[in-house]
Amino acid sequence: MLSVAAAAPCAQGWGSSQGETYAHLSRAPFPARAQAPCCTALRPDLGPPAASFVNPRAQLGTKFGAVSAGAMQMLTRNVLLDMEQEEEDDDDGEIGDAPASRRPFLAPHSLLPSSLVLENFEQSVSSSFGSPDSLQDFHSPAFEEFNGKSDSLFFNDGQRRIDFVLVYEDESKKETNKKGTNEKQRRKRQAYESNLICHGLELEATRSVLDDKLVFVKVHAPWDVLCTYAEIMHIKLPLKPNDLKSHSSAFGSLGWFTRALRVDESIIKPEQEFFTAPFEKNRMNDFYIVDRDAFFNPATRSRIVYFILSRVKYQVMNNVNKFGINRLVNSGIYKAAFPLHDCRFRYRSEDPSCPNERYLLYREWAHPRSIYKKQPLDLIRKYYGEKIGIYFAWLGYYTQMLLLAAVVGVACFLYGYLNQNNCTWSKEVCDPDIGGQIIMCPQCDRLCPFWKLNITCESSKKLCIFDSFGTLIFAVFMGVWVTLFLEFWKRRQAELEYEWDTVELQQEEQPRPEYEAQCTHVVINEITQEEERIPFTAWGKCIRITLCASAVLFWILLIIASVIGIIVYRLSVFIVFSAQLPKTLNGTEAIQKYLTPQTATSITASIISFIIIMILNTIYEKVAIMITNFELPRTQSDYENSLTMKMFLFQFVNYYSSCFYIAFFKGKFVGYPGDPVYWLGKYRNEECDPGGCLLELTTQLTIIMGGKAIWNNIQEVLLPWIMNLIGRYHSVSGPENLTPRWEQDYHLQAMSKLGLFYEYLEMIIQFGFVTLFVASFPLAPLLALVNNILEIRVDAWKLTTQFRRLVPEKARDIGAWQPIMQGIAILAVVTNAMIIAFTSDMIPRLVYYWSFSIPPYGNHTQPTMEGYINNTLSYFNIADFKNKSKGNPYTGQGNHTTCRYRDFRYPPGHPQEYKHNIYYWHVIAAKLAFIIVMEHVIYSVKFFISYAIPDVSKTTKSKIKREKYLTQKLLHESHLQDMTRTMGAIAERVVQAVDHNRHPKVE
Repeated sequence: MLSVAAAAPCAQGWGSSQGETYAHLSRAPFPARAQAPCCTALRPDLGPPAASFVNPRAQLGTKFGAVSAGAMQMLTRNVLLDMEQEEEDDDDGEIGDAPASRRPFLAPHSLLPSSLVLENFEQSVSSSFGSPDSLQDFHSPAFEEFNGKSDSLFFNDGQRRIDFVLVYEDESKKETNKKGTNEKQRRKRQAYESNLICHGLELEATRSVLDDKLVFVKVHAPWDVLCTYAEIMHIKLPLKPNDLKSHSSAFGSLGWFTRALRVDESIIKPEQEFFTAPFEKNRMNDFYIVDRDAFFNPATRSRIVYFILSRVKYQVMNNVNKFGINRLVNSGIYKAAFPLHDCRFRYRSEDPSCPNERYLLYREWAHPRSIYKKQPLDLIRKYYGEKIGIYFAWLGYYTQMLLLAAVVGVACFLYGYLNQNNCTWSKEVCDPDIGGQIIMCPQCDRLCPFWKLNITCESSKKLCIFDSFGTLIFAVFMGVWVTLFLEFWKRRQAELEYEWDTVELQQEEQPRPEYEAQCTHVVINEITQEEERIPFTAWGKCIRITLCASAVLFWILLIIASVIGIIVYRLSVFIVFSAQLPKTLNGTEAIQKYLTPQTATSITASIISFIIIMILNTIYEKVAIMITNFELPRTQSDYENSLTMKMFLFQFVNYYSSCFYIAFFKGKFVGYPGDPVYWLGKYRNEECDPGGCLLELTTQLTIIMGGKAIWNNIQEVLLPWIMNLIGRYHSVSGPENLTPRWEQDYHLQAMSKLGLFYEYLEMIIQFGFVTLFVASFPLAPLLALVNNILEIRVDAWKLTTQFRRLVPEKARDIGAWQPIMQGIAILAVVTNAMIIAFTSDMIPRLVYYWSFSIPPYGNHTQPTMEGYINNTLSYFNIADFKNKSKGNPYTGQGNHTTCRYRDFRYPPGHPQEYKHNIYYWHVIAAKLAFIIVMEHVIYSVKFFISYAIPDVSKTTKSKIKREKYLTQKLLHESHLQDMTRTMGAIAERVVQAVDHNRHPKVE
């Protein structure tokens, strides 16, 4: 294998201007500058590699710049061919790969200057330096011993801040030492680290103090690197302090109350507000730089370093680039990569320069004693980034709005509870002389006996609590509440967008590395008329969309099949309970009074349904991720939005299908005892209780909502805690004050990239339960409120104590969850109106009260509910069972000749026997009229509220306009003034020269 004698510069010098730093699509070497190249190619005559890495600008002389670009390309080509020959049997997969000859560093799919800058930069580096894999020797980070400062966030020199940490296991000390595999992994890692150095990062390595096999590579980004990539990533940075006056709150008179809920400003100081603009190096003097060390906060520094880590190559094999820290971690070359927490969460740092933000977050946010306080959102955003901050801002705002809904829901529940003794129809069911004398027809074939109506006495009393006039009021209120919540959240979100500098975030979002790796097709951009690379053609995109849509449809149908299985279980087990339960509970009237066959079937089916839902969730999550990966979205936001829609479709069917079945299908298509309707030709359709299926729907919601909340909170608390205990048990333990900060963080759990996605999904599913079926369960907002108060603190506790610090990410809003909530809000009006109309008995009772209790249909002189039960139960002649070919399957009916069933049909002997009577048609007309009126009223109010409440407040609009004005004035107008002064000086010198030529001096 050939050795490379020298390497051309991989960058001109980080301090140069943008125009000088990057040559436009050039393969020629950079012009000579005072700065030396930033990567060294070691020759055999120079001896072994240096033990430590020194700043390459000071280390290398200008003699290495003498090699021409053509000679360098020839040497690199020969070495790469040899490397391909050697490693052709090594295959790590496809993610992160791209043909080197066809793929730029970033495909210029976007019209942003940053894509061109990065593309030109990478092409210049490749042409001048080649791949690190082409070198026999690599630059390695300096190995330093731990200096005993466990709270230090700096290199051993105490000056350079640690922005990221990479962890790997020394290949020479691995227990299962496969020499060939370990050697390949070592070379890839060394190539990667050498290329990091080439990109301007500074590295320092330290061995673990607890496990000698582990090595921690600390990464530092110098000032020039931060400035260069801040411009590439369009990061907004301060221009000048905000000079607009803050408006006082409309609830200023309640300041004494809200002050007790706020975080003490003497503990967590409010962040100073600035007007900001995208950073530009050549206009650095216009930005508000008081202290270079504080200009880029730790979250921004980590984000910039992660951007570099995700795009640096480590191997070229078979003309394919392999790149990115995620790929190296997934393949086991590195064990972890993460930014550091700034201190321990229980104690302040011993370093006086440490801001102790983690400690403050734990004390004022995650600790149980702070459960009543507002969240320190600015500090959360500063420490974890905007993506985490916007989630907790949304969750906190949702929880605040739930307080109002919970109060109204509890009031409606108490109204029903206090008036249950005045429920006339329930009294008739429980009356031995009325309900005790009504013999009901069997609800299944052969095995089910006749039964008396008064055995449903207790369930009818419970039903009076939920099926009351207060439920109707609450359903209308929730239709308005959800609109208020969404509209006010839009205003709050707009404020956060401005305060957190994410108003124009779309401009700075870069393509995903996985997307860039597949950009192999060259097309002509319709706007720029230049070549750009895309991952697939239009035909290929259509094929992918078709396959993805088919896969989604298939899995949704599979979920529906599981729901049908639950329905079949309900139908079959009801027969068993009807036949066996009375015999089993014979003599135990207290239990038999509450545990009816209907109740037992409902409870067991709900529990089984919940278990199946939780099992299927695990499967569907993996399926949705696989489909989205195949779809290959361009940016991280596109990826998450696509995954969000798929997962929500799965979860919507999975969680809500059983509730939709009970609410709108159970008991609706049962026929009548002489001609029942059968499922699959075998199972007789279920019937509701005489009071309807509303109580069963309430039971289903209670079990699923309560069980889901308990399970999720236990899982979120116990699972990371137990995993951390196991990790500490398997590692050699040591006191925290003798263990460096990076090693303490390494033993914490790593949060997956989709960890926040699952938190959103959990809350949106809960939002659906609170809004879609709230007419059947007014206490749903209260349960959600209690769960969310705990959820905020549990999530905060996880992030601050059990997980490594997340890589900060930008986010403008909550993404695809916003339109999903709007869709749920629109659907909720329909579902609640239909629950009241078709699931509850409110409409039939109102029709009876106003029309059928008085002449000409009734015998009462005044509207009343007396006689309602008798009027809503139809008669069936038992002898008509014998007309069936099966014969009479029922026994034990005694001397009774008729039985009753829940429907509005003519009695036997009537010219239209067993046909629907006039009461039925009155009820149907009233139900349809109610749905139309309720929907139109609520939708009208919703649209009026949406129109009346602007999405962006006047104050926020003023701040945005002020910031744009300052940006234009400070950056653009000052640039024009400089050009004007320069041109004026040139013109003045020209005029002077002309005058001198016209009038030469006389000696």
